Amino acid sequence: MFTYEAVYQQQLDLVSRLRQEVEGLLRIADIRSSARGDSVVFVGQLLRDPEPAYTDLRDRFRRLGYTPILRHEDGNDIVVAQRGVPTSARLNPFVNLVLLLATFVTTLFAGANFAEVNLTAALRLASNTGDWLRLIPALLEGAPFAFTLLFILGVHEMGHYVAARLHGVQVTLPYFIPMPFSALGTLGAFIQMKSPVENRKSLFDVGLAGPLAGFVVAVPLMIVGLMQSEVVSAVATEGRLGASLLMRWLMEVFAPHAANEAVRLSPIAIAAWFGLLVTAINLLPMGQLDGGHVAYAVLGKAARPVAFLTFAGLLALGFTVWSGWLMWAFFALLTGLGHAEPLNDVTPLDGGRKFMGLLTLGLFFLLITPKPF
Repeated sequence: MFTYEAVYQQQLDLVSRLRQEVEGLLRIADIRSSARGDSVVFVGQLLRDPEPAYTDLRDRFRRLGYTPILRHEDGNDIVVAQRGVPTSARLNPFVNLVLLLATFVTTLFAGANFAEVNLTAALRLASNTGDWLRLIPALLEGAPFAFTLLFILGVHEMGHYVAARLHGVQVTLPYFIPMPFSALGTLGAFIQMKSPVENRKSLFDVGLAGPLAGFVVAVPLMIVGLMQSEVVSAVATEGRLGASLLMRWLMEVFAPHAANEAVRLSPIAIAAWFGLLVTAINLLPMGQLDGGHVAYAVLGKAARPVAFLTFAGLLALGFTVWSGWLMWAFFALLTGLGHAEPLNDVTPLDGGRKFMGLLTLGLFFLLITPKPF
């Protein structure tokens, strides 16, 4: 039978054991504890650099079933011992594979449309004759678009995945999102983090790895697509896609055309165009987008007003330039404009990563298309 005194003594013993692990790393000035010991807060001054101090705290607390959270507030360093330890994520690659195959099929249909194949007629013929093999040549016309788009999206997400695993963050494999009867055949792909990010360096690397990986493969694919594209009279093209600064330069080099001419993009070029647009959108510095991760890693809490300014900019563009930006503004609002703090929010970002952050901002302006359609 547990008495109040016994429970109280257990609490004291727990705080004492946690304190022993903190001593030598933090000059303790105050200790606060929750009623049930779910969290114990140590206030004081770190005796070592934050990054190695956090690593030691993580290893020491893990033996007791706790995870450290490191903060700096009002001139004090704060170590929070939070009950619980991140565990390995259970993955079910079967779900990822099924979604990938479904997305491949839906993007095949989308690609066939971009290749100007009459799928309705092909489907009607196959249905009337019962020979569904007749549909295969029509769908294969969509293969260049499907493979290109899925490759760019897949490399983007695997960039996140590899960076996350290198930093010890538990993540899922990519989930592709099939979208039948849509222009692209997909809503993209995503991975899900199953454990917290340890520090800003990890957050920066995981956030930036995806867009950079996608960009690196999308540009050469765009070049290949432009070399397969056709230069036509400007009046012969309808519903032309918008062009970013990078896209304009690539067209001038690999698909030169006169002022009264336009470039009819090949299916590969169209897929690469969407890949570059997705990269630009992901670099928006707000919320749970990749750019939001990078912005918080560089700016910390100062990233919040940047997110609100970006949100306001999307609203303005949505009402004046392209209504699709309103959808992205709503998505950002739905997932939250703020950003969760990493476990160790004291270790600063190094100069090299800050410089990369500036280059990322330049990449965003190079890729963004204010009016895509």
